[in-house]
Amino acid sequence: MATPALVEGRLRSCSEVFNRPVGDPDRTPRHTISEVAAASGLTAHTLRWYERIGLLDPVDRAVGGQRRYCDGDLHRLAFLGRLRLTGMSVADMLKYVDMARRGEQTYGERRQLLEAQREEVRQRIADLQATLSVLDYKIDLYAGKVTDTTGAPVQCQYYRVEEEQSA
Repeated sequence: MATPALVEGRLRSCSEVFNRPVGDPDRTPRHTISEVAAASGLTAHTLRWYERIGLLDPVDRAVGGQRRYCDGDLHRLAFLGRLRLTGMSVADMLKYVDMARRGEQTYGERRQLLEAQREEVRQRIADLQATLSVLDYKIDLYAGKVTDTTGAPVQCQYYRVEEEQSA
């Protein structure tokens, strides 16, 4: 059995492992579902669902049947959380996890999946930056900071006209 991951002579807490998933994860089942839920922000229901659909490997159980998660589970949950933030679908996350289970021979496929997701994220970032520019303009307009070619403040026009001009 793996030795618990020690940091400065102590075990890392569930939230420490989740928030900083680095190094070779300890495989000792020691974190309760409530600890993992608190650290990850996921509900116990979602954690059980992730296990049921295969995003997580079957979780070890204590003598009484309670789930016990290892640091490796927390590493995977942290990565899955990042994938969800990118907007990746659960179906694509399942594809990724399945490829990871099949090992090194899927590195190319995994890279392609992540590259496609990265491109979607970059497009969303560009869309958000354009949206931010519109918001900044509107805020400046309402604050009287937008000027015309002579340097005079632009007065807000009737809402509909203003929208057509800025579109």
